[in-house]
Formats: sequence, C-alpha cells, structure tokens
Amino acid sequence: MVRKKIPQAPVGTVSSYPRKKIELAETFICMYYDKVMKHDSIVLTINRRIKQVREALKLSQVQFSRVISLSSGYLAGVEVEKRKANDRIIKLICSSFNVNETWLKTGVGEMFNLDPDEEFTKLVSLYKELDPKYQDYILKQIDLLLIMQDQDKLRNRI
Repeated sequence: MVRKKIPQAPVGTVSSYPRKKIELAETFICMYYDKVMKHDSIVLTINRRIKQVREALKLSQVQFSRVISLSSGYLAGVEVEKRKANDRIIKLICSSFNVNETWLKTGVGEMFNLDPDEEFTKLVSLYKELDPKYQDYILKQIDLLLIMQDQDKLRNRI
C-alpha cells in the first residue's frame, strides 16, 4: 500500500496552523466582540443621546450640567464619548428633563415622556375607541384599583 504525501502549506499561512489554534483564535475574537465592542457601542450611543437631549432643549453644556449637578467639563467628556454616563447621571437627566429612560438607554421609544395633559388626552381618545362593553370593563377595573389603593394606604398607616 502506497501512501500519498499530503502537500503542506507554506509556514506562516493560515492553513499551516493547527485547526485547534484557529478555532481558539476565532472564539477569542467573538468573545472580545461580545464583551468589549458591544458594550462600548452601547455606552457611545447613550452619550450621543445625552447630547441630543441637550440640543433638543436648546441648552448650553453649562446650563444643562447645572441642572443635573454635574461639572460642565464632565458633561463635555460624556458628549465626546471620553467619559461614561453612569446610572446616577442617567436618572438625573430623566427626572430633571422628563426624558424617557428607556429611550436614553436603548434608543427605543420617544425622547421625552408625555406630559400629564397629553397622557390624559391620549387615554380619553383610546377609551372612546373601545366598544361600550370594554369601556364598562375598564371602569370596573379602575374602581377595583382605587379600592386596593385605599387598602394599601390603610395598611401603611398601621
């Protein structure tokens, strides 16, 4: 029996490396992307959205940073993506400027939360679109929720 000699790839080419090392390198690259690159892109996106909020409100960096008790230098660093926006900063921006936290973190939804008058108008509009039997159901559920709320208040006093 004559064995054929399998040609070897020249040293230094990808096919000359053992398959295990190539698989290990591919795994490392995928892990690096998942752990570092994806995380960094989320941070960068949040930073860009913070700048969008400030520009939408037509505020300077100094004005914006004063409201959220942050130095304007730190805010500038956030906006140019040299600094990370931590949860405290995100919460302060959302509460101070009525910004939708989901939008700020992920980009999903509207930039600003609806004000109470707009929410009420939307609620009435949606209610009017319902059939009368569903309108009755909604009213009964609201009554039950009010009873539960009163019970909670009584329990908290005791």
